[in-house]
Amino acid sequence: MVNSQASGVPPAPRSCAGCGGKIADRFLLFSMERYWHTRCLKCSCCQAQLGDIGTTCYSKGGMILCRSDYIRLFGHSGACSACGQSIPANEMVMRAQGNVYHLKCFSCATCRNRLMPGDRFHYINGNIFCEHDRPGAALLSSHLPPLQSSSVLTDQKKSSLVNY
Repeated sequence: MVNSQASGVPPAPRSCAGCGGKIADRFLLFSMERYWHTRCLKCSCCQAQLGDIGTTCYSKGGMILCRSDYIRLFGHSGACSACGQSIPANEMVMRAQGNVYHLKCFSCATCRNRLMPGDRFHYINGNIFCEHDRPGAALLSSHLPPLQSSSVLTDQKKSSLVNY
């Protein structure tokens, strides 16, 4: 929401993208590069008013949507790279090297322990490894300082480190 009276000098009236009328209200909304009366910003599907404080507004394909309709229409984040199952758009995920995982599927390929946000892990040849089980850990640790937290070790970096 934008407070149009914040500077003390009223700005020139703007036109509402919803009704076309002039916006003389104290508060106005700005969404999809246009201004709206608080009563005119509505979900394109269910017509729910989105001008209330704390209401989330989504836009896609020229439509303005409430959270429920956005998830109903576009509620698929893709498939989990580990299990292949669909991931709902409202579900928290883990990401590594452009791949998306359910939280429960983001686990070490060797010990199967689930990795949590903030845990150190390595992505090697399409597999996720915890710090303890990464391939070549003993060889690498004797020659190099430890990696930074939440590091991702790519195939290219791994081969350059192993050939050290």
